[in-house]
Amino acid sequence: MSPAGRKTSATGTRERRIRNDRWGRRAESIAAIFLQFKGYRLIARRARTAVGEIDLVMRKNDTLVFVEVKARATLDSGIFALHPAARRRIEAASRVLAPRYAGRCTTTRIDAVLVRPWAWPVHLIAVWREGM
Repeated sequence: MSPAGRKTSATGTRERRIRNDRWGRRAESIAAIFLQFKGYRLIARRARTAVGEIDLVMRKNDTLVFVEVKARATLDSGIFALHPAARRRIEAASRVLAPRYAGRCTTTRIDAVLVRPWAWPVHLIAVWREGM
């Protein structure tokens, strides 16, 4: 704390980062439960690779689904958070993780779940397609 009793910017930044991490983890839990109610089976959470991290790895029937979870205040801000850099990171990580989790799955895809306060999650199926 500064002599005047106010938090310094470094402390405020650290607290904001911790708060955002908690909200992100909570959003991932909400998304996992939401997808399980839709018939998906949770395979892994926060699957890490050298090229990036996948928030949720799910399976439904013969499809392996890599899920990016975005916790935002509005639907628009959640959609805008699915930018090209995020796409490249998620696609690279999914290529690394697919052999590990595929099992008998014949198809893979990348979905997104947008989580907002006091609203139902929004599930975007096959959010990115090849060549788009």
